[in-house]
Amino acid sequence: MDSKRLIYGSNRVFDFLCLWILPIGLFLLLSALFFVSNRNVLHKFYYILFSAPTLLLLILRPREFSHVLREPLAAAFLVFSAWAMISLFWSPEQHPDVELFKQPLHTFMLFAGCALLLHYRYELIKPVLFLAALVAVVGSACDLMIFAPAYTEGARMIGGRGALDNPLLSSHVFGFFCVYWLFVCINTKRLQLLWLSVPALVIMTAAVLATGSRTPLVALAMALLWMSFTSRNRRSLVLITAMLLGVAAILLLYPELITNRGSSFRFELWGMSLQRIAEHPWIGHSFDSELYLTLSEGLELREPHSFALGVLYYVGIVGFVPWIFMLGHGLYKGLKERAQPLFILASSLLAYGIGAGLTEGGGILSRPKEHWFLLWIPLALLTGLSIAKRRHSLLHTQVEALTRRAFEHLSANAHVIEADGLGPKVLRLADNSFLKLFRARRWYTTGGFNPYSERFAINSQLLREKGIASPTILNLYGLQDGSSAVHYQPLSGITLRQALQSLDSSLRESLIERFGVFMAQLHERGVYFRSLHLGNVLLMDDGEFGLIDIADMHIYPSALRNALRQRNLRHMQRYPQDRTWLFETHFEQLAKGYAAVASPRAMAKIRKQVLTLNSASTN
Repeated sequence: MDSKRLIYGSNRVFDFLCLWILPIGLFLLLSALFFVSNRNVLHKFYYILFSAPTLLLLILRPREFSHVLREPLAAAFLVFSAWAMISLFWSPEQHPDVELFKQPLHTFMLFAGCALLLHYRYELIKPVLFLAALVAVVGSACDLMIFAPAYTEGARMIGGRGALDNPLLSSHVFGFFCVYWLFVCINTKRLQLLWLSVPALVIMTAAVLATGSRTPLVALAMALLWMSFTSRNRRSLVLITAMLLGVAAILLLYPELITNRGSSFRFELWGMSLQRIAEHPWIGHSFDSELYLTLSEGLELREPHSFALGVLYYVGIVGFVPWIFMLGHGLYKGLKERAQPLFILASSLLAYGIGAGLTEGGGILSRPKEHWFLLWIPLALLTGLSIAKRRHSLLHTQVEALTRRAFEHLSANAHVIEADGLGPKVLRLADNSFLKLFRARRWYTTGGFNPYSERFAINSQLLREKGIASPTILNLYGLQDGSSAVHYQPLSGITLRQALQSLDSSLRESLIERFGVFMAQLHERGVYFRSLHLGNVLLMDDGEFGLIDIADMHIYPSALRNALRQRNLRHMQRYPQDRTWLFETHFEQLAKGYAAVASPRAMAKIRKQVLTLNSASTN
């Protein structure tokens, strides 16, 4: 009994951390620099709300670690980090700082945490990114309002609010969110969101320009070209044209914006860095080695202003190989999986980071700060997306645009199965496949970020992974009016309600007992089917059970907690016929089947709930 209580408690901890704490931690990592007083607060947010919870999650379920290790990006990062730690053996310091060992651990937790979040709470990644981008827009707009009236020639906007205290580092963050809004402009199908994203993109671009840094402009151009190449739609061509016209206008009207700062000593810095790299080209100078570069004017700098040169200096060619592999493989994954928009976004963020890292940066592993927005956050997102795709938590079917004429052709000779005041909702097509329509939701709702047609398809994938029969997805469609549709091959059989109506009492008892087993299996496998009732459970031709109408469903990382099981039963009790069969006439048969799979404690809770309900209805 104690061991079962311990397992139940650990499941609740796992679910809470994975479903609630990790999304909050990721949101604060992305947005906190705009409102916290200094980076130390950001570090605490990340350690407490993301890194430490992820480590605890891996301890609670070590098998999750194996899923992360199977991803080439995560494996390459571990190799890179391991070599960086090994390099401490030839450190110039007699006693290397123990804190150095924590930095790769915290960075790896970003990879693992994104993998857990995108697998178990994939529907939150879009809202989290959107809310963080909104914070960035508001913060940048406030900074620009303060900076613009006091602008003088040569002035550079630092950031003004929050922990942003360096114009160059601030430009990394501004550019990151500029790429996000660029992605929304190119890919959104909703006019309202497009009208929001255009001014947001203008604000973030103005913030980048106000920093006076030229590197992010090159990086943004690279990100736009990559996004256009992977998206391949008309809007991307429009934005490329606008970018070229903007560059031409700047060169003609304000060439000093590009040329007045010369090369900023970059070539001199790179030459000196290469000389230092040549001293230990293969193994590097060590992760904790200090780099001092004294320019001809006497100015001393501690970074080579190039991520690639920084990697070569600290860990040599041996460390450079896994590092460059991460960048190349990340872009490859974005190109390969471009049917999924989130891959386009993550790989475009990586393209921006690569562009910005060509002439900035140099540190290879650090605590959370602006540099994370260039490489580690995009790589972690790509890692999480790749693992979620492999574990069937992301769509395997590309959403196709369906014109009115194509819809009419597809639905020709279709039979309406279900309709509402706005028209048909479920159609049986001429080939006996089904087309289920979902009305457009407001863009800022969960149904706007994650259309129910896509939820239907993902739930079908996950149910099949858990050994539960569900419809086979054929296609996903986006309609011109903002509605969405899922085209699927239905399961063959009749609803459980229809089956029970046709049976006598003894056969009905046997079937209800089997349904009790099936319901317990759903609960033990973490399936919370909000619309669970006898009309949405199918008795298939082979005698097994399956689920239909599965859009309104959530699959938890662990077996359902008792409160959710009881809530599931309360939903079924709303249907008079279901209630009579399951909770009055044949409850003992239902309980017998449920108890064969579920724990005695879960069964006791359900029995108490049903008896209380029956007692109240009798009185």
